[in-house]
Amino acid sequence: MNTDQIRAVFFDVDFTLIYPGPTFQAEGYRRACLAMDIEVDPARFDHATAASSFILDEVEEQIYNHDLFVHYTASIIEHMGGRGPHVVEVARQIYEQWAVNHHFEIYDDAEPVLRGLQARGLTVGVISNSHRSLDAFRDHFSLTGLIHVSVSSAEHGYLKPHRSIFDAALERAGVRAAESMMVGDSLKHDVEGALKAGMQAVLLRRSGEVPANLPPGVPVIQTLTQLEKLL
Repeated sequence: MNTDQIRAVFFDVDFTLIYPGPTFQAEGYRRACLAMDIEVDPARFDHATAASSFILDEVEEQIYNHDLFVHYTASIIEHMGGRGPHVVEVARQIYEQWAVNHHFEIYDDAEPVLRGLQARGLTVGVISNSHRSLDAFRDHFSLTGLIHVSVSSAEHGYLKPHRSIFDAALERAGVRAAESMMVGDSLKHDVEGALKAGMQAVLLRRSGEVPANLPPGVPVIQTLTQLEKLL
């Protein structure tokens, strides 16, 4: 990895800069379903999210569709044992709450790293597949002034790893792909998408897990603070 010419660093948002609170954990799903008389088993939550991940990972057209994420959420409910005519309705309610910032917490390493990048004169951006307002995200977590460029798939129309969403971010930042780096937790959406756009990429795996199919030359970090050693 050659980082000598890096002028801009872009970040994924969910599970990279922020993480979901109780509303989107097993107990939160149980409560939301119970309100609609749907019984689910919280112990099956981790299995349910893993079993449903293909819905987001194998999207062929990569066009943002609100119902795609509702379908993903409904699949989680069903894999937790939820049944009945109101599963999709509950799934839609849960996904709509994903846009509400107070349901999330910011990782301890996020703000210091963003501040450090700004101090070095680098442009900082975020590229997200969420329907959350990225302006509201920035303000809620007191990141105003630290994030200069933002592009969401709901606004842009395409999901990562579609090249156009990366190109849009690069254009807004006024940098070439070779002068930029993408940091995110998804191998397919963040890393592979950025590489295809001509950017450099770093995979964030807070668990320490290194995927077997990691592209050659792509660093894996466990915390954002490790990014400083790469730049």
